[in-house]
Amino acid sequence: MSGTFVGMPAFPAAAREAVRDTTLRGNLRHATHTIRAKRARAVAELDDWERLRQAGKRIKDRTLRHLDRYLVQLEESVTAAGGVVHWAADADEANRIVSELVKATGETEVVKVKSMATQEIALNEALEAQGIHAYETDLAELIVQLGKDRPSHILVPAIHRNRGEIREVFAREMGGWGRPAPEGLTDTPADLAEAARLHLREKFLRAKVGISGANFMVAETGTLVVVESEGNGRMCLTLPETLISVVGIEKIVPTWQDLEVFLQTLPRSSTAERMNPYTSMWTGTTDADGPRAFHLVLLDNGRTDTLADEVGRQALRCIRCSACLNVCPVYERAGGHAYGSVYPGPIGAILSPQLRGTGSEIDASLPYASSLCGACYEVCPVAIDIPEVLVHLRERVVEGGEAVREGNKVRLRPAKGHAAERAAMRAARWALTRPGALRTGQRLASRTRRLHPRTLPGPGKAWSGTRDLPPVPAEPFRDWWRRTRGGKDGGA
Repeated sequence: MSGTFVGMPAFPAAAREAVRDTTLRGNLRHATHTIRAKRARAVAELDDWERLRQAGKRIKDRTLRHLDRYLVQLEESVTAAGGVVHWAADADEANRIVSELVKATGETEVVKVKSMATQEIALNEALEAQGIHAYETDLAELIVQLGKDRPSHILVPAIHRNRGEIREVFAREMGGWGRPAPEGLTDTPADLAEAARLHLREKFLRAKVGISGANFMVAETGTLVVVESEGNGRMCLTLPETLISVVGIEKIVPTWQDLEVFLQTLPRSSTAERMNPYTSMWTGTTDADGPRAFHLVLLDNGRTDTLADEVGRQALRCIRCSACLNVCPVYERAGGHAYGSVYPGPIGAILSPQLRGTGSEIDASLPYASSLCGACYEVCPVAIDIPEVLVHLRERVVEGGEAVREGNKVRLRPAKGHAAERAAMRAARWALTRPGALRTGQRLASRTRRLHPRTLPGPGKAWSGTRDLPPVPAEPFRDWWRRTRGGKDGGA
């Protein structure tokens, strides 16, 4: 299982395969529609929802504009509270730091809080290569790990599995990872949850090292925040002697007052709750309680380059609520695996190509994994204009390809596979800036319209395979205007 799903085909091919799976589509439809309806009811309870949404946007934008200053403040605050801060430029460096910290404790097992950042860098695989086994403790992540599967949703990683499939995974795999599933395990939610609780309890009680991410980091105090629904995260954060948190640099907020906004918008947007059942906060270490050693690994891994893009940087506002996935008609039918990234759905379609670049086939295809219906923007609690960024990234793919940093400058590496599209755009620009040529072309198209195909040839088949080309009128508009308006061209 890889955080970046190396080797995945481009989105159109992966999605085409996914939509043939009727069980998958049924699971996705039921889950997303349920979560979507619950979220709508929770949001409707707040008269000031739109003001909270705009406040979150402004806080995030202000933080990103001054990210360097707030990161330094965070490091000072964490250090003063007894923690140790490490800086990781990319996934390899982050994995090396975490592996060395775990090996320094002499332990070969760790328990983990659900973390998108550690999935992004494929930390579990990196630890396994060093002889260290990482146990996922979030219920959905446990299902994915036991099933040797990949997560397909930001909030509900096992959304593509139904209860029967989960029961089979537990019965077949739990014994090889620790305490086996109870005899006669049924597929009722209560029985499945109890099996997971018993299986994980022994992991919590013997683990000496815990690994987490964080939903937020407060710069003024060095406090980290994890919100969850099950309580497993709190067990990982409090019982081990050593706690290592890997967090993207964009997860910072300047003050506790800023945090107040997101603790209202995140639970409603993600789990449709007024507040999360478990909101855990920790600041450094203390001799009286909790881990004796705390390490914070601040992860860049493409975020600085994303920050340099004035349009694309708004993706860094994301608070990982997954609301955009639950309303997206493309995600609902294709599922998360088709995106080839731990960040699926609309947010993944704009975040992954910026963090990883658009040099690979899968990343160049992600900006096109959308109908641009705008539903994702309407539900985003920090008002990320995902359709705007999608169009922006499509332009990058077609016109320039991948943004490549060279010293203090950024240039665009030529794109692959879009030569025909670029040629068509250049031809259209030439014709549209020459009225005489455009008029001649329109008349020629009208007079030969009976010979026109109903679908496009060559690469155009991908577009016209499910659409008929619009018929060319028998008479161009300019000719009709001149004929019906007594020869007056109207300046056209």
